[in-house]
This record gives sequence, C-alpha cells and structure tokens, in this order.
Amino acid sequence: FAGFFAIVAAMKGNFETAAVAVFVAMLMDGLDGRVARLTGTESEFGMQYDSLSDMMCFGITPALVVYSWGLRYLGKIGWLAAFFYVAATALRLARFNIQTNQTDKKFFVGLSCTAAAGVMASVVWVGTDFSIPGKRISELVAIVTLVIASLMVSNIRYYSFKELDFKEHVPFVTLLLGLLTYLLIAWDPPKVLFAIFSSYALSGPLLWMRAQIVRKFRS
Repeated sequence: FAGFFAIVAAMKGNFETAAVAVFVAMLMDGLDGRVARLTGTESEFGMQYDSLSDMMCFGITPALVVYSWGLRYLGKIGWLAAFFYVAATALRLARFNIQTNQTDKKFFVGLSCTAAAGVMASVVWVGTDFSIPGKRISELVAIVTLVIASLMVSNIRYYSFKELDFKEHVPFVTLLLGLLTYLLIAWDPPKVLFAIFSSYALSGPLLWMRAQIVRKFRS
C-alpha cells in the first residue's frame, strides 16, 4: 500500500509525501519478518510474497517517483535510466533469493534494494526540502540512479547488520547510538536519512578499495 501510494503521490506532484511513503514501506518491510517469526506464521508463501512486495516498493516505486521528479525531463535517457533501476532490482532480488543459504549472512552481495530505495527516496526528499526542482539537476539524478542500480547488481559486499541480536544482551553503547540516530532523524529527517543511506551505499566501494590496497601491499 505504501509503495503504491508513493507512486500516486508522485503522479500528483506531491514528492515529499511520496518519499515519506517509501520510508514507511521500509519500516513495514523491517517488521513483517519479525512479526511472522514471533507469531509462528513463517511460510514459503510469505517469503515469496515478501520478495514481490520488495520488487514493488523498492524497485518500481523509487524508479517512478524519481522519474516523475527529475528523470522525465531527459526524455528517452530518463525513462531508460528508470527502467535500468527496476531491472537491477529484479536481478538483485532473484540473486538474493537463490543465494540465501549459500552466502555469509554478515554481508550482502551488492547493495540491498531496500538501502538503494532509501538513497533514491532521500534524494527526492532533500531536493524538495531545499526547493530544488528535479528538472534543474536531472542529469545528476540520472547518474545517481545508474550508479545505485549498478551497485545493486555488483559483487561488492555490504555489511548486513544481521549479527545484531536484540534478544541477547545489548551493549549500552549500541543503545546510545540507536537513540542518537532516532533523535537526529526526528530533528531533520530528509538530511539525516540522506546522509545515512548515502554513507551506507558508499561504504561498500570504499571497503572494496581498502581491501584491494591491502592485498596489493601484502603481495
């Protein structure tokens, strides 16, 4: 519902509302699996339905919201960039589904589609917050769209944070950092969310470059 509502809002020109709806979808996506495990209602059907929901909310929705906001001014290049993002999300999800039991759970292979959607939604939200028309920075938006889509289908590893188990003892520092993060988001949602998701998207390439440099010096 949140993903579809974001598309409708973007079609009406309500881009801030559309961006917020994408983040609402992300919040729901973070809760559905936990609710299923708590209630003992996990199933193969639920896993497949969740993946289809991800495709809708974090593939089609961000692409159409960004297209409506800035990419449409680039003509054919604009909709091709949006389509590439959608296709990359589908490939990312398909690869994730078949590698679930084969990869190190500490890391994702490629940028997750949820994080990618966070980058795209926060770009739109920051742009509207600064009253920057998408038309003015359409070329930059296209580059960001292509880069984020490429990171989704790359082999670059990203830390998954799945090691954090809140059922066990949670360190005080972790609680403090979590509280600080929530306070910062409440203080200025568009800018803080943009900083968080952009930093995470950049962390993969930076860690990859660091690993290459270390490997080169060791050899």
